[in-house]
Amino acid sequence: MRYIRYAFLAVLAVCLISVAMANRGMVELRMLPEELGNLFGLNRSVDLPLFIVIFAAIVAGLMIGFVWEWLREHKHRADVARKDGEVKALRREMQRLRRGDGKGGKAGKQEDEVLALLDEAR
Repeated sequence: MRYIRYAFLAVLAVCLISVAMANRGMVELRMLPEELGNLFGLNRSVDLPLFIVIFAAIVAGLMIGFVWEWLREHKHRADVARKDGEVKALRREMQRLRRGDGKGGKAGKQEDEVLALLDEAR
């Protein structure tokens, strides 16, 4: 499996290097179209090689996708946290009943005997 991973990384590196070499030409990136930039006084621009623009766009897209997915899964994480709290509360109550701290008097003792029988069966 390790060799497959190394082979994949090598192929990926060759592909990225070939894209970078094929797109070395300089491009001008502007913050706004020229007419809007003149209107608002924001004529900012920068000259970069095209491959940097391509790779930056890929990274930005991945980051936006990760954040979007993290926000979308919030309801699932909240549901898991709520159920985890319920499980912990039930375990605490089960331990309390096993110790005989219950408020049932004789009924609590009977439940303890039943729980002890169940534990022995395991």
